[in-house]
Amino acid sequence: RCSASTAKSLLFRFLPFLHWLPRYPVKDWLPGDIASGFSVGIMHLPQGLAYALLAGLPPVTGLYSSFYPVFLYFFFETSRHNSVGPFAVISVMIGSLTDSLVPSENFLESVNGTNIIMVNEERRDAARVELVATITVLTGIFQVALGLLQFGFVVTYLSDPLVRGYTTAASVHVLISQLKNVFGVSLSEHSGPLSLFMTFIEISQKLRETNVGTLVTAIIAMLVIFIVKEFNHEFADKLPMPIPIELITIVISTGISYGVNLNAKFGISVVGNIPSGLKPPVVPNISYFGQVVGNAFAIAVVGYAICISLGKIFALKHGYKVDSNQELIALGLCNFLGGFFQCFAISCSMSRSLVQESTGGNSQVAGVIASLVILVTILKVGELFRDLPKAILSAIIIINLKGMFKQFSDLCTLWKSNRVDLMVWIVTFVATLMLNLDIGLGASVAFGLLTVIFRTQLPHYSILGRIPDTEVYRDVAEYRMAQEVPGVKIFRSSSTLYFANVELYAEALKKKVGELVSPGGTLPSQECHQAPAGEAGSPSLPQDTEAGHNGPGVAVIELSGAEGSAPTQPTLRTLGLPQPSFHAIILDFSPVSFMDTVSIKILKNIFRDFHEIEVDIFVASCPASVLAQLERGNFFTSAITKHCFFPSVHDAVV
Repeated sequence: RCSASTAKSLLFRFLPFLHWLPRYPVKDWLPGDIASGFSVGIMHLPQGLAYALLAGLPPVTGLYSSFYPVFLYFFFETSRHNSVGPFAVISVMIGSLTDSLVPSENFLESVNGTNIIMVNEERRDAARVELVATITVLTGIFQVALGLLQFGFVVTYLSDPLVRGYTTAASVHVLISQLKNVFGVSLSEHSGPLSLFMTFIEISQKLRETNVGTLVTAIIAMLVIFIVKEFNHEFADKLPMPIPIELITIVISTGISYGVNLNAKFGISVVGNIPSGLKPPVVPNISYFGQVVGNAFAIAVVGYAICISLGKIFALKHGYKVDSNQELIALGLCNFLGGFFQCFAISCSMSRSLVQESTGGNSQVAGVIASLVILVTILKVGELFRDLPKAILSAIIIINLKGMFKQFSDLCTLWKSNRVDLMVWIVTFVATLMLNLDIGLGASVAFGLLTVIFRTQLPHYSILGRIPDTEVYRDVAEYRMAQEVPGVKIFRSSSTLYFANVELYAEALKKKVGELVSPGGTLPSQECHQAPAGEAGSPSLPQDTEAGHNGPGVAVIELSGAEGSAPTQPTLRTLGLPQPSFHAIILDFSPVSFMDTVSIKILKNIFRDFHEIEVDIFVASCPASVLAQLERGNFFTSAITKHCFFPSVHDAVV
């Protein structure tokens, strides 16, 4: 009902800070949040510049993407330790779009009427910013819509092996995309399937054109950053905060580049002009929506999957709950509103989140402090980095990929634990490398869902026996103490029943009960053979079968897949045919979660066929929802009633 309490509840749900901010323990949390905010803000500066380069955008967009979303996240989040902002995987997904939809070749111009052709970077960057802002707004729309529709569970279709395989392949894309800045060579822009390999081949062909100054700069920066990061990791407990080596490297390299004039003397490419100040909001170009809708949805899902995964890790560690749908809304609003201010799509960063937690951060107040650090940079300091070598930013990006490349160790772990998950990891990795990030994600999700279907088609079938002096029933092939109940076969499948596996279920039942199988291993047709006297309706053994040929206790029957007409009397008993050594079969339905019309039809045929040889069928542990589906599917008749259904296997045995 519409009431004041309901309105208040909704307001607190969509603006969680209204709930926790009045209770904020200032003395206990504020000092840690301030220290954490400054630490994370210092990290945002080099990473924002670097990931803007990775996305093919001017550096200032990286600073915008580190300011607006981080500030907005404070109002909508439920995770206290997530640090949102630019993220390598999302940036490379955006970069592949800018290269394909707004290539540099579209902005070639002659210089002062001469034959010299150059790219008009100002026009290209403006066009790319317009495109990416549109993608970011659309990504936010998808995330907010999914959150409002309570579709936060959509990320469950991205299993952990799939996400780790995808991010590992994305890190390879990131690495290859940065090699041009490490070697200082100019490349064509490739997009679509196999673009990664075409880029790598072109880099290999142009190694002779390497700019030695650029290569030396990148190698020195990578060595320094790597060594200091390892030092930070080794002495994390003793350091009050991690040494901000990325920021130090940027400041020192910018000073050297400015003093020595690396760009003019050695041809080392630099960032260029970084305008100071904030820009007014701009309405996105909706004409791009049709071209980028699929990519925007992929970015929305991947960004949310990474964000909620980190949020749940920290929530479990610190004992609070994360609302998955509200996190989806929070991330979506950050992207939607950020798109109007020339931001590109963001997610959560593991490295920044760990720093935020380890330096004493307890809430998103730390995020607000970090955003203020970035704001000062945008207003006053950003323009000082115009002489920053691009090789330094590429070095920062490459070293930050170390954690993702460690995920290759998953191969050994999954080989020992679960081969199917290993296949998902490998297929995701290879598909993402070959088909690019957008198509690769779709192919990976499709393959992951196929593995689920294959697993349900190949379940474990078993005959259960009773553990003596208990009401517990276990697989007689796995438990030596389990003993079959005389005259009763208890059959169990580890999967549910539906159209793709119900025929296999019937075949497995035929094989497991054993005594119903003829010596040849197959079941003859149950169509009645003509009696010698020409009586059309009388069933008899096949013409080449003599009495006793099939052995004692062997009956001939087919578990047919289609419902036919009921056979006529007399029965096998009245004809003197061999009878099975058991009188009942119990189907354990505890794993069955749903049934469709095909499986209901086949189950009805199983009841009918075994009734023909005077074997009763009982169903145990059938969920109420499945029982309701059987009723709606007209399963019950005068011959098959609910008296055949029991709440447990033991009840059915008794």
